[in-house]
Amino acid sequence: MPTKLYPAEVPTRRKPRRADLAGESGGVSLTTALEATRTGDVWLFRGDSGPDRAIRTLTNAPVNHVAMAVCIDDLPPLLWHAELGDKLTDVWTGSNHRGVQLHDAREAVEQWMVRYEQACWIRQLSPEVTKEQEDHLLKVIARLDGTPFPTTARLAGRWFRGRVPNSVDLVRGIPYLDRKVREHRDQRQHEVSAPEPVSLEAAYCAEVVAITYRDMGILDTAKDSNWFDPGRFWSGDRLPLHAPHTLGPEIAVHLS
Repeated sequence: MPTKLYPAEVPTRRKPRRADLAGESGGVSLTTALEATRTGDVWLFRGDSGPDRAIRTLTNAPVNHVAMAVCIDDLPPLLWHAELGDKLTDVWTGSNHRGVQLHDAREAVEQWMVRYEQACWIRQLSPEVTKEQEDHLLKVIARLDGTPFPTTARLAGRWFRGRVPNSVDLVRGIPYLDRKVREHRDQRQHEVSAPEPVSLEAAYCAEVVAITYRDMGILDTAKDSNWFDPGRFWSGDRLPLHAPHTLGPEIAVHLS
């Protein structure tokens, strides 16, 4: 059973990346993927169950789940995500609960691939995260861990609301207004000590990764978190990452 991580005791020394998986067109084993993964890498899953297909249909996405790697010091790789299951121990709290959780990555991926019968891919983030970004990550985990997962109906409603054009969308391409609206939006987010994550009554998996990326300074903040679905993190979509951040191609992960 994973050891409980108390926030004050979490180490903060980052691991160097061991391997670039971009050339592995045939996929890699789970062990190889876990050895190579680093903080910020995205793990994507696709299944064929009724709920999996429902999520993909509601969100028009090629995948139904997204998670983010958290790799700190000599700890085993961890996976940060939101899910309905409560079988695995949340290593941040040492408890079992549904919703937003931090899991041992091997246990989590094996659960999704074996128990949930999901195909899995990894996309590596470049460049590696900085110490400052890692500090922001830990604050997000402390803030969001334990947030419940929404019902299917609420999930669909949030997804549709996320597609309604916001102020940034409406003035895009009009230089002066575009700049002013973005400045106002950035100022409003900086003035709020704990933006939208604190008020979330429930969090969808893609929202968790988007909020985390945003607070780490990796993701453009022009879109609200409910604009994101798992498919936004697939290479066929355009994820608004801040330069120089990029996500590599999908590398299939196999159990053996």
